[in-house]
Amino acid sequence: MLLAADLPDDPEALRAIIVGQAEEQRRLADRVAELETAGTEADAEIARLTAIIAVFRRHRFGARSEQLDQDQLQLGLEDLDAAIAGVEASREARMAGSDNPPRKSNRGSLPAHLERIERVLELEDRSCACCGGDLHVIGEDVAERLDVVPASFRVLVTRRPRYGCRACEAPPVQAAAAPRIVENGIPTEALVAHVLVAKYADHLPLYRQAQIYARQGVRLDRSTLADWTGRAAWWLAPLRDHLLAELRRSGRLFADETTAPVLDPGRGRTKTGQLWAYVRDDRPWGGSDPPAVAYRYAPDRKGERPVEHLAGFSGILQVDGYGGYAALARRGDVRLAFCWAHVRRRFYELAAQGNSPVAAETLQRIAALYRIETDIRGADPDRRRAVRAEHSAPIVTELRRFLDDRLARMSAKSRLAEAIRYALTRWDGLTLFLTDGRIELDNNTVERSIRPLALNRKNALFAGSDHGGETWAVIASLIETCKLNEVHPEAWLASTLTKLAEGHSNQQLGELMPWNYSPAVG
Repeated sequence: MLLAADLPDDPEALRAIIVGQAEEQRRLADRVAELETAGTEADAEIARLTAIIAVFRRHRFGARSEQLDQDQLQLGLEDLDAAIAGVEASREARMAGSDNPPRKSNRGSLPAHLERIERVLELEDRSCACCGGDLHVIGEDVAERLDVVPASFRVLVTRRPRYGCRACEAPPVQAAAAPRIVENGIPTEALVAHVLVAKYADHLPLYRQAQIYARQGVRLDRSTLADWTGRAAWWLAPLRDHLLAELRRSGRLFADETTAPVLDPGRGRTKTGQLWAYVRDDRPWGGSDPPAVAYRYAPDRKGERPVEHLAGFSGILQVDGYGGYAALARRGDVRLAFCWAHVRRRFYELAAQGNSPVAAETLQRIAALYRIETDIRGADPDRRRAVRAEHSAPIVTELRRFLDDRLARMSAKSRLAEAIRYALTRWDGLTLFLTDGRIELDNNTVERSIRPLALNRKNALFAGSDHGGETWAVIASLIETCKLNEVHPEAWLASTLTKLAEGHSNQQLGELMPWNYSPAVG
């Protein structure tokens, strides 16, 4: 700011100062306007992208949740979130140095177990600019940033010296070679575990893994990786069988199946096999048994398959409406609990067209059942049964009366009549949850366990053979059970394959189950 004493006496000089200040004010005003415009445009673009995300989320979680593929939803959200970040970065660059508040950042949320590598940024000169005295530390700002060390290969070299005796002709001796999963092969058990998790958990086909490794100069043919996978599956098959035997001893299971395209060389195309999933998850009612899932491959969808897989099982089997499970119920020691989500889906398809008040009314009544379930999730079975008897049972009774009445008034060939008959013919299994607090309202637990199979199917397209389908089932069983128990699947596989190679007893396979794994002891 100019003081009166600093002003010149010359009128021309005064005029020049005034013009210069006016120009500076105009420049600052233009900059402010530019920032405001940029901010408005950025805000508008962010608002537009956010609105698109909201539409996607309504497709996933709102009334139309069953009409958008989950994978496509995630891809769309990823691109939109990236676009918003780009707009925000552009706005921040334009407004650098302005008085706008800094962008919100994610501080203090990085996991404590990660390695910390500290770097201290010191002043070049630690003397006071005012008096020249020594500066001392009065505090510090700490910022944490997440870094990554790209995966890299290393070579483990094992030397086994041979010893001979100079005093006699005894043969040379040396330490025995360490046992391996791939005998005389180059991979460690940790590398085999990495390949398995990449294929069956991260859905990377083997040929893509080979391409990734080649970028680091490691040339591994896809057939070599396939050989490792098959050998590992052979070692792990007894664990999957033990896991399924453990599930058979449970009092309640979920079951479902999904297609598994399999190459059929003799016909020059693929055939449709089936992967059957059996799940135990007692967490919604506070059960103590660890969650687990076991898959079995079969070349068809015949009802005899679950009978074979669940030989010796007695209790409650929660399933969808597929009639193939009826053979189990005919044994007398298995009761089928059916899925309300499958019932809801049929009425939803009709209500979405906007011309079926009966379907809309049915959906509202089913929604009331789900609201009750939300309130009692995690409660013990007795509490769940009591609440259901008080609140859910009247809704179910009235819904049955409503459906019977409407069915009698409509054409038996209509789609609505088909939806109603689907529910009524399974009514005993649908209402079984009212008398047993361990039963869930739907079969979504096992459907979540089938989703990883569907993702792998999309990436791999098909299994190479029926044997390949069984390999898929063995490894997926163990990886998905690790995930259910919040165990790192790669660490568990590396440890378990090592123990199996070292001769772990088949009589003690229970010790190797994922829920018994401790990273501290391997």
